[in-house]
Amino acid sequence: MANITNVPEVKLGVVGVSRDCFPASLTKKRLDALEPFLKKDGVPYHRCPVVIENEKDTLAALDDLKKAGANALLVYLGNFGPEGPTTMLMERFGGPAMVAAAAEEDVGVLQADRGDALCGLLNNSYNQKLRGIRSYIPQYPVGLPEQISAQAADFINIARVIIGIKRLKIFSFGPRPYDFLACNAPIKPFYDLGIEVQENSELDLLLAFKEAEKEQSRIKEIAADMEKELAGNNPYPDLLPKLAQFEVALLNWKDANLGGCDYAVFADKCWPAFEPAFGFVPCYVNSRLTGRGIPVACEVDMYGAVSEYIITCATMKPATLLDINNSVPADVIPAGTSLEQADQKDLFMGFHCGNTCCECLEDCSLKYQLIMNRGLEKGGEPLLTRGTLEGQLKHGPITFFRLQGNPEGKLSSYIAEGTILNVDPQTFGGTGVFAIPGFARFYRHILVGKGYPHHGAVAFAKTGKILFEAVKLLGVDDIGVPLPDSLPYPGENLFELFGK
Repeated sequence: MANITNVPEVKLGVVGVSRDCFPASLTKKRLDALEPFLKKDGVPYHRCPVVIENEKDTLAALDDLKKAGANALLVYLGNFGPEGPTTMLMERFGGPAMVAAAAEEDVGVLQADRGDALCGLLNNSYNQKLRGIRSYIPQYPVGLPEQISAQAADFINIARVIIGIKRLKIFSFGPRPYDFLACNAPIKPFYDLGIEVQENSELDLLLAFKEAEKEQSRIKEIAADMEKELAGNNPYPDLLPKLAQFEVALLNWKDANLGGCDYAVFADKCWPAFEPAFGFVPCYVNSRLTGRGIPVACEVDMYGAVSEYIITCATMKPATLLDINNSVPADVIPAGTSLEQADQKDLFMGFHCGNTCCECLEDCSLKYQLIMNRGLEKGGEPLLTRGTLEGQLKHGPITFFRLQGNPEGKLSSYIAEGTILNVDPQTFGGTGVFAIPGFARFYRHILVGKGYPHHGAVAFAKTGKILFEAVKLLGVDDIGVPLPDSLPYPGENLFELFGK
């Protein structure tokens, strides 16, 4: 299991609110009932002792939350709740907030202890709109303690994304490759999200690499760890010290340049000038850092790196970045293979040279980049093009995801859940056969229709629900998802869709 270190720890401040014409004891009683479920579900939380009835209570609660180190907020309407003081709390807290309300437990409470939080949540949501507050409101926000606790557990993952993004810095090296202008990265949407951007030259990276050569003891330690990780699947033992030196250079750059941020991702130009200058391809090192929660995206794909980071925060597992690469010939799929509710036309291969970490591959070995070898070494004995990590992508549930700044400088996103099939892709690179129900139409009307680039980030889990809420909370309203055949995409030719 990878050690994910480049993400925030979330501590949820749980604050009960009570309208002054209801007894505050009702909110306290319902908080008492909620706490055992929060503990059972493993939610890291701090219960604020202040029940908010007025603005002075709001100030006291804010002071308590700050002292407790809470960086996310659960506002719990134990009864109707005062919308002014409550939304003031959310506005001044500064971190991501979830709002939920207590359901009436049984007929016994209806005589005198009814809380009317179903009604109060309406006024709260209206007041949020007046103040311009975005919050996480679950699909069914009025519930019993066990239901609210399960939603709070989901919110921890959503909040981790939001907090991480607000403290993130992107390090890029080199301009976008001419042939991959689709990886264009309009900068302003990053600033709108609170992300810092530091763009650097490839020469900066080369100098950092040369400087790292001085740290021989550290290089030897990392090279030994690489040898252990590859478990004998390394035909190029002479290459490991160079790769280890590059890993030291990237980590040193992160530590020296984080500045006012806490977390980092990289987006590096990895070809064609990289190989003659450095003497290898960086894929394996990229995979190792990404496996520890520090995504290193290929081809200076800044939005790809951020997309991988969002996945890592949402799942606490490594992500990868793949080309939505090629169609799947029918003879690749063995007879009787389940396509997991997809059609043959919905299959595609996800591919990259070798940037997926060992944990996410069925098997892996250090190899050379075949396409670059043809271009840079004329198909001869590989030297400059060694350093990819190749193998079949681990089969199982996945989520394909991307956050993107479009050509107009607006943020958009797509999310699609599916499966990597347990099928040998019978080709090179880090590759797998993806089955996403409805992908063929999704590809045409979302990916092609809205001008998304060829890279997508992959979560090795079904986490669409978390990602959807996280990007909404980040302010992204344009979120594409696969639609069933019964629902047309905007602009889709209905004569073709329904005229079969």
